Amino acid sequence: MRNLGPAARGHLAMLGFAMMVAGSFPLGAMTTAHIDPVVLNAVRFAVAALAMWGLVAISGTGLRGVSVAPWRYFVLAALFAFYFVTMFAGLQTADPVSLAAVFTLNPALTAVFGWFVVQQVTTRRMAAAIAIGGVGALWVVFRGDPRLAWRFEIGPGEAIYFWGCVAHALYTPLLRKLSRGEPALAFVAMVLTAGAIILWIYAWQDILATDWATMPVIVYKVIAYTALVATGLTFLILRYAALRLPSAKVMAYTYIVPSCVIVWQFALGQGGPAAILLPGVGLTAFALLLLLKDEGH
Repeated sequence: MRNLGPAARGHLAMLGFAMMVAGSFPLGAMTTAHIDPVVLNAVRFAVAALAMWGLVAISGTGLRGVSVAPWRYFVLAALFAFYFVTMFAGLQTADPVSLAAVFTLNPALTAVFGWFVVQQVTTRRMAAAIAIGGVGALWVVFRGDPRLAWRFEIGPGEAIYFWGCVAHALYTPLLRKLSRGEPALAFVAMVLTAGAIILWIYAWQDILATDWATMPVIVYKVIAYTALVATGLTFLILRYAALRLPSAKVMAYTYIVPSCVIVWQFALGQGGPAAILLPGVGLTAFALLLLLKDEGH
């Protein structure tokens, strides 16, 4: 690792990021029969916020400017919380690989919102990669059946999660627009805190009514994983990689999340996806290669 250059270390970090994000899908699917998605995410946001505030204290980065316009954190947190709730709600009926394929639509959605919100321009190669990745994602979502695509028959889980991905895509450019130079760790801690407040206000009765004593261990494991790894650690990885790689290359790793979900499923003994889905997964991986190719910057 020490012998690798900054860019190579950034790529390795993003491979880890893709694997960590992918783990949320099959692990989350194991909790859907035991706990309400809003309740799980309310606890998850609270744990993640506490962990992030701990990092703020340890790092000594300070709180400069974080108290200015606190409404910003609630706007961002509402989008962030909606995304995660729809993800776990979608997993109640959708296959983890199908939901991960919907996730790969995020770059296309982000490009659209990025242009409207902060006038970000997408290069032709990026647009081609986004289009190819989108076709691959739709292949998986429609289970490789052109008739389902023609009738636009989307599973209820995928449909729910799609709207969460719209919120996630809007979150990314708004994050840039609403940031005012605050320390990154404190900013994210404030967003997570606002998300916990929103979800606890919304679901406090369900949280109190939940029989936590009889809850299966897997629920606590998933809460810990999504709070500390899929939220906290992936944020740090993104920040690390963004300092070493162009943003297009960081975004590219979204496209291998479905492939990483398949690895997780095998590791968890859940088997692999139907063979008809593999061409779509392959297209998303090809989109990654396109985005990783140098743009000549």
